[in-house]
Amino acid sequence: MRKLMLTLALVAAAQPLAAQGHDHADMDQHVAGGGTLPAGWQARLDRADAKLADLRFAAMGDGFHATTGPAAILWDPRNTVTGEFSAHATFTQTKAPMHPEAYGLFINGGDLSGSGANYMYFLVRGDGKYMVRHRAANGDLHTITDWTESAAIHRQDADGKATNALTVEGGPWGVRYLINGTKVGEWLTRDAPYLKTDGQVGLRINHNLDVHVSGFGVDRG
Repeated sequence: MRKLMLTLALVAAAQPLAAQGHDHADMDQHVAGGGTLPAGWQARLDRADAKLADLRFAAMGDGFHATTGPAAILWDPRNTVTGEFSAHATFTQTKAPMHPEAYGLFINGGDLSGSGANYMYFLVRGDGKYMVRHRAANGDLHTITDWTESAAIHRQDADGKATNALTVEGGPWGVRYLINGTKVGEWLTRDAPYLKTDGQVGLRINHNLDVHVSGFGVDRG
């Protein structure tokens, strides 16, 4: 329990971080055919000078396909939750990025199109690691779980391909994170009264990635 409390304390006390899930300085790639989104979807790019034209996110098959220059969060306002919920999606990284880059789900989104955007995100990457961070409304980033190896993660193969199913379960009791059906983290509201899970649910794709997303959905209640 002491370890859990110390981890949770990072949400409130951690120093701001320089990047939202990637730590490399390589430039965002140019993406041909970008600039449009599926009906109802919205995007927020990490950097103010990034261009939506360098992000391609389109409906494909039973899901969506994202090719990113800039890192972004993507959401449909209809996926806003209050109370108990389970958010899930299966992500397939189709080729190896220049550096390990991450993808996953976010929850607790608020003011996503405004100056006070805030959300909590749960990401995995092809080298077999996952991370949980919180972006505060003032722009600070707090690490809840830093990059951690997990046997539950399917690592990228020789061609750079990897498929991982992520689930976030939340409610007034707290939040739980699963990778390919294995629980990797759980935080309870009774131990951290400031923990919130209500809000917008969506996707986060870091920069210079090619990722297919299938089975994205939010189950309520």
